[in-house]
Amino acid sequence: METQPKMKVLAESENYTVWVSQEPDQEEIYHIELGNTTYHLFPDEWEEFAQMILEAVR
Repeated sequence: METQPKMKVLAESENYTVWVSQEPDQEEIYHIELGNTTYHLFPDEWEEFAQMILEAVR
């Protein structure tokens, strides 16, 4: 029996959503929805992306 991933919205606006899922194998995947495109990132990729965004807004 396959279990559905647990999902949690981290941030949301009218046009964008960032959420994280915990897959049945306990792996976390971060999802960034930008319009009709969704990026799926593993935790190390998410940390790098988040750091880059923080640097860009400084």
